[in-house]
Amino acid sequence: MAELADKQPSAEPNAFTAGCLLLLVLVADAAAGLLVAIVLVARGWNRMDAGSGRTAAGVPPPDWAPVLGFGALALALGVTAVVLLRIGHQVIGAVQLTLCVFLTVHTLRPWP
Repeated sequence: MAELADKQPSAEPNAFTAGCLLLLVLVADAAAGLLVAIVLVARGWNRMDAGSGRTAAGVPPPDWAPVLGFGALALALGVTAVVLLRIGHQVIGAVQLTLCVFLTVHTLRPWP
């Protein structure tokens, strides 16, 4: 019976597992950020091509694409942070939450 008491499963996550999870989450976030950047660059090129044929000098409508793109990315980071905090990975969740706050500030800065 003493053997069973010594081999109780620990509630704290393994450092290797936590490191791999952090790396996986950060790579996924980088891929999502790259996707948002590609979409915004493609929209910028499209707007530059469409603007060359205009003759009226009117004020262009506000562009909501950066706000929506970065807002969706910040929401995904926030949800991931909450899930990671709930399952017990406090350090990884805190990193995600910090990235979410920085991205939210970046999103709200150019609000039209």
